[in-house]
This record gives sequence, C-alpha cells and structure tokens, in this order.
Amino acid sequence: RYGSNALILILAFVGIVFVANYLAFNNPKDLADMTEDKQNTLSPEMVTALQNLPAKLSATGYFSPQTPRDTAQQLLGNMKTNSQGNFDFHFVDPVANPLDAKNAGVTGDGKIVLEMNGRKEIAGYADESELLRAMNRLLNPEARTVYFLTGHGERDINGSGQTGMSRALETLQNKNYTVKTLNLVAENRVPDDARTVIIAGPMQPLTPNEVGLLNNYVLHGGSLVVMADPLPLTDLGDQPDPLTESLGRVWGIRLRNDFVVDTTSTTIQNAIGSVYNRSHPITNAVTLLTIFPLARSIEISTQPSEGISLTSLVETDPNSQAWGETDFSALKQSGASVALDPATDTPGPLTLAAAGENATTGGRVAVFGNSIFASDDGFDAYGNGDLFVNAVDWAAGNDAAVDITIHPPTQRTFLPPGGLKWLAILLGSVCILPGIVLGAGIAAWVSRKRRG
Repeated sequence: RYGSNALILILAFVGIVFVANYLAFNNPKDLADMTEDKQNTLSPEMVTALQNLPAKLSATGYFSPQTPRDTAQQLLGNMKTNSQGNFDFHFVDPVANPLDAKNAGVTGDGKIVLEMNGRKEIAGYADESELLRAMNRLLNPEARTVYFLTGHGERDINGSGQTGMSRALETLQNKNYTVKTLNLVAENRVPDDARTVIIAGPMQPLTPNEVGLLNNYVLHGGSLVVMADPLPLTDLGDQPDPLTESLGRVWGIRLRNDFVVDTTSTTIQNAIGSVYNRSHPITNAVTLLTIFPLARSIEISTQPSEGISLTSLVETDPNSQAWGETDFSALKQSGASVALDPATDTPGPLTLAAAGENATTGGRVAVFGNSIFASDDGFDAYGNGDLFVNAVDWAAGNDAAVDITIHPPTQRTFLPPGGLKWLAILLGSVCILPGIVLGAGIAAWVSRKRRG
C-alpha cells in the first residue's frame, strides 16, 4: 500500500511539473519576472519599438562555442515575445561558418546582426541598449560620414599591419559609416557632411592653419578623435606641435611628453587599460582589457573652461606598477632596466584616454595617447576595437540616438558572520539540527518497540 501511494505521488508531481513547464513555454507573456531589479524585463522603449516595427526584423547572433550565448538567447527571446510576430532570431557559429560571418560583415565573436528590408546593422554585444541603438539606426537611416586626416604621415586606412587601419575601416563601413580621407592643406576646410574627423597618429606636426580649421569645425558642433603617439615614435622632434598644444589650451587635455611603463604587462612598453569610466558612453560597456603598445599618458585639467566637461575614460590599474617614464634613452636600450624617478616621472594610475564635451557648442573630442591600439596589429586584441568604434560612435553623435531605461543591477555584498553569529550557525548546523533528527528517530524507534 505504501509503495503504491508513493508511486502515485511521484507521478502526480512529475505531471504537475510537466504541465507547468508546458504552459510557461507556450504562454511566455504570462511569466512573472521575480528578479529584484527586473533584469529579465524589457524596457518600455524596447517594447514600444518592437510593437511598432514597420517590417520584419531578424537577428543573427554570431557566437562560437567558446562564447556563452545564454544572455543573448534570453534577451532575443524576450524581444521575440514582445514583437507581435515581427521579430525572429537564430544563431550561427562564426568559427564553423566563417563565410557566413564574413558576408555579414562580422569580424568578431559575440556580435548580433540586425536586418530589415535588406539593410543591416551590427550590435557589438548582447545588450538591450546596444540592440536598441542598432534598431534605431535601421529605422532612421541617414548619411554618417567620418573623415581620416591625411598629409602628416597618419596611419593608412587602406594599409595593413602596424601602420594600417584597414580593420578599423572595415568595421566602420559595416556599421554603415561612409569613410573618407581629408587633406586640409588641399581642401582648406572641413566638409559639411563630416560627423567627425579622426587623426590617427600623425608623424609630422599639423600647421597652425590646419589646427585653426579643426578648432573652428569643433566650435560649430563638430568632433575629433585624436590618437597621438609618444614623441620619440614620430618625426616631430623638438618642433612645436600645434595640435596637442591646442588640446591642452582649449580643452584642458594635455598629452604628456612621456612613455607609459607598465610592469604588470609581459612587455613593459604595453600599457594595460583596466579601469573604465562606467558613466560615459564610450566605456560604459567595455568589459575586456585594452592594450596600448607604446603609449603616452594624459593629464586632465581640474578647472576646464566654462561649459566644458572632461572625463578620464581609461586608466591603468591603481594597484599595478605603472608610471610615465621620461627617460626615453633607457627605453631604447635593449635589456636596459627602468625605474620610477619621482622627480621626473609621473606615478600611476595613469589616464590613457580622455573625452571632452562642450555643452554650449556641442563640440566633442576623444583623445588617446596611442594609435597602435587601433591599427591592424592591435584592433582585434581584447577590447581595443570596441573602444575605438565606441569613440567614433560617440564623437559622431550616435550614442544619443536612444534614451533607454536601464535596469541597474542590485549590488549584493556578502559579509561573513563573526563572533556569536558564527558560533550559532556552527552549533545549529552541526549539533542542534542533526540532534533533532537523531532524537526524532530514536523516539520513533522506542515508540514502535513499545507497541511491538
């Protein structure tokens, strides 16, 4: 009799679980988000956008087996549930299907391609705000032209290796940017369609006239992405550098004449960026380290001009042994040892990238003390490519396309119990609870013994 009852209870339990899962799978809208901070609930902006799609929207997630897709699966599933049948998705392994990834313009792992009416946009990571920005670009197509400055030995967008930026060019084009080059000596003006001007590692100084043209462009709402290498890597020598002087004077962003040494790196000349400003669009979603080979440090003014706000975007780890070295001769000598000299060097943590925005004019600048990180040799290393593209997006104004309600995760801190609490837990788990179970067993045994 007891065995039959147990079997019936087990079958009933299994049946209830099966029916509950079946109903949940077929009625996902009736599910309740029980997380404290509603991390499994889409924002109102995303739900509105999905329910007002003018055409079918599809998403393809390019995730290799080495990249977890659980977050993307859940997010895209929620989007499908709320799309009224206008959204669908699937996943592709870019390692097993490299041709599919190449045809889609995907050059990394964990990317999501959105497609509507034959047009595509790439979301760099599985994040609701990133997907909503990509959707917004699909729904509101417009010309987005960026210019790479030429004429001073800058990195070649069509070249390869350390001197080329073909990977950056390819990625920007895959994000629907029109990429052109600009020679200010020949043009004597910044084109009207320029969303931003990128200055990638000039070897020769810009002329005062060129800097004046760029300043005027930014004064009227334009933007710059400046990547300036340490002076020994350029042909500037002791010549004045109107560009960096202007950045310091106008914006309060000063590029130091030093060389970042980071002893935590396998190569001390490779500065490691590990501390990111989470309140800025350029770095709020960068999760991987960034590597800056042969970089110079940046100093940010504590009292910038009126209307200008400055942000330190990327810094070295405050616990690492990193500093700004000014003895360039020691670094050039093979096997030479270097050490921090407090009298001449700048101790860490050091700023490797900074941004400035003028609230009055709308002008923006993003400044990096290195250009190799965005070259073909560095673009695909860790978070380098994402950082560069994020900077271009922000400078071009594409960060403000969507104002999304983010669900900030609740911070939970575990504090180990101490003193009497720890003793109570120990006694309760080791002595009291086992003692109760043992006592109940003995009592039951004695009771049966008396009855029998």
